[in-house]
Amino acid sequence: MKANFNINNIKLLIGLGNPDKKYKNTYHNIGHRFINYVEKNTNLSNIKTLASTTFMNKSGHFVKEKLQYFNLTPQQILVIHDDSDIELGRYKISFNRGSAGHKGINSIINHLNTKKFWRLRIGIRPKDFKGKAEKFVLKKISKENQKEFETTFKKILEDLELTT
Repeated sequence: MKANFNINNIKLLIGLGNPDKKYKNTYHNIGHRFINYVEKNTNLSNIKTLASTTFMNKSGHFVKEKLQYFNLTPQQILVIHDDSDIELGRYKISFNRGSAGHKGINSIINHLNTKKFWRLRIGIRPKDFKGKAEKFVLKKISKENQKEFETTFKKILEDLELTT
C-alpha cells in the first residue's frame, strides 16, 4: 500500500465503469463492482460511495460534478478503476500519476486539471494473457475470475481497514 495514503483523509469513493447493462459484468466495470461490494460488506459512516453514471471515457465530468456537489478537493477522493497492466488478484494505490492510457482516468485528469487524486487500481489482466487490453476489458468476467475479485476486494477492505 502507498506509504502516505490515509483512508481517514478520503471522503468519497468513486467507482468507474459503464452504465449500460451490457457492460455490467465486464472487467472494465470493476470499479462499479467494487463499490457494490463495499456497500454490501461495510457500514461506512464517514465515507460516501458512488458508482459513476457516465460512460468510462466521460468519467471526468461525473467526478468534477461530484467534487463540486460535496465541496471536496481532488485529494479527498479515491477513484476505483480497472488496470490492465496489473495482474488479476493484485491492486495498487496511486497518487499524482498519469493515466497510462486509461481513458476514464485521462478524462478525470483533463476535467480536474490535476493528477493529484488518489486511485485504487484493481488488476484485471488474466495471469496467462498476452496481448492488448482491448481484447478482454469488455468481455464478461468468468466465474473463476469473479471469485478472484471477491477475494481481492476482501483483501482491499482489510488493508484499508474498512471492514466492520
